[in-house]
Amino acid sequence: MIKQLLSRLPRKPSKSAENRELGGTPTTSLSFSTGSKSSDVGSNRFGKPNIAALSAPSSDSTLGYNQGNKFPRGVNSKLNGNSVTSSYEALPGFKDVPNSEKQSLLIRKLKLCSVVFDFTDPTKNLKEKEIKRQTLLELVDYVTSANGKFAETVMQEAIEMVSANLFRALTPQPRENKVIEAFDLEEEEPSMDPAWPHLQIEYEFLLRFVASPEMDAKLAKRYLDHSFVLKLLDLFDSEDPREREYLKTILHRIYGKFMVHRPFIRKAINNIFYQFIFETEKHNGIAELLEILGSIVNGFALPLKEEHKLFLVRALIPLHKPKCLAMYHQQLSYCITQFVEKDCKLADSVIRGLLKYWPISNSSKEVMFLSELEEVLEATQPAEFLHCMVPLFCQIARCLNSLHFQVAERALFLWNNNHIENLIEQNHNVILPIIFPALEKNATNHWNQAVYSLTLNIRKVFFDLDPELFKECLLKFQEDESEEDENKARREATWRRLEEIAAEKAASNEAVLVPR
Repeated sequence: MIKQLLSRLPRKPSKSAENRELGGTPTTSLSFSTGSKSSDVGSNRFGKPNIAALSAPSSDSTLGYNQGNKFPRGVNSKLNGNSVTSSYEALPGFKDVPNSEKQSLLIRKLKLCSVVFDFTDPTKNLKEKEIKRQTLLELVDYVTSANGKFAETVMQEAIEMVSANLFRALTPQPRENKVIEAFDLEEEEPSMDPAWPHLQIEYEFLLRFVASPEMDAKLAKRYLDHSFVLKLLDLFDSEDPREREYLKTILHRIYGKFMVHRPFIRKAINNIFYQFIFETEKHNGIAELLEILGSIVNGFALPLKEEHKLFLVRALIPLHKPKCLAMYHQQLSYCITQFVEKDCKLADSVIRGLLKYWPISNSSKEVMFLSELEEVLEATQPAEFLHCMVPLFCQIARCLNSLHFQVAERALFLWNNNHIENLIEQNHNVILPIIFPALEKNATNHWNQAVYSLTLNIRKVFFDLDPELFKECLLKFQEDESEEDENKARREATWRRLEEIAAEKAASNEAVLVPR
């Protein structure tokens, strides 16, 4: 009789069926046991909160929650601010519960903060957004002052919460011809994310969580894995410089704490560089990535591995090619110089690489190249200098004759560096004949007074160093100039003859032949 009465009552759908429809795992796997969590987290740890965990009512007996403070029902990972149930309420503070319940409260707060709101409309969900903000601040304080190792369950929930809030599709600011010149990009105002007040606290939480001595790296690497790192690297393309600054610090901490991830992080950054150089030439975070690499290169052990040398040749040197070099040149120059200081034999490869990508018609890039060249030469030893000095000073001679005074002036400033001046003096018998014509032309007819004065000073240095060679070069220059004048006169005479003959035979269709 009782069975018949019960059979007439409406049945609730089984939780396992609900989970199967959502693509999740059975409810039993949602308990906070270490084994079950680590097995199913791979599919939904990143990007959005666990749908099954958020949509199902919280079970106090299963999750260890206290009565009276329930996790919001009916809230799922697709929440965008359109609908929030009234059960999204603030949880008690950590100081208001006994120590035995703090971990359970921590997990509840992490789940509460996994709900994502729509910040494009500042009038929506004001109460819920403020509750979330205050809860995030509590989480930051808790992680900062933690005095015990984080449980694996806490690590997983923390990474899920961070992933739900941070990993999102970046919406670039609409621009026409986005990558035109570096100075155009610098003049434009960066795009600021309206959700930044909440995102900043999320980043602060992640930074302190990763840096905390209470986080066991061996356990955390299951959740801060390669997929997490790749999604973190994707965010470097954000137009908000504040976000990129946080990302730079966090990725650097991850690199330092998780040795197992180091080769993967370097490879992933390489791939970003390759895509930027050879495909898009569009990326907002190249400077920040190079800052991280500058610190990494500084810590390379000697002798350098072949992998690191290939990274220099295949990624760092080609980064001189894009038009927007000015956006990250300072950081790139630091990385290049670090390599040369680590292994002086790389100076020849670096200098030849600079010559390969030397700009022809962009004077601002030429000035940057010359500044970087000075830093590289300062770390170059005489043996390596011998290998590249001929093509190098052929290019410097062209810079000395540049009509853009900043290029010519910057090339002349190389002689102000004592180390470079010593290298030149040791090989002046090869270098002076290469650059002497450029010096003479500047001393004769360069329009800029500063370039003219610097040229005269350098001519005097060479004359005092080796008067005989200087006179030989001067004589050779005069002979070449005289020969050039004769060739010019012959060309002009040939053109005059051609014009005269063409004028005589203009009325006929006969071909005009000019004898040599």
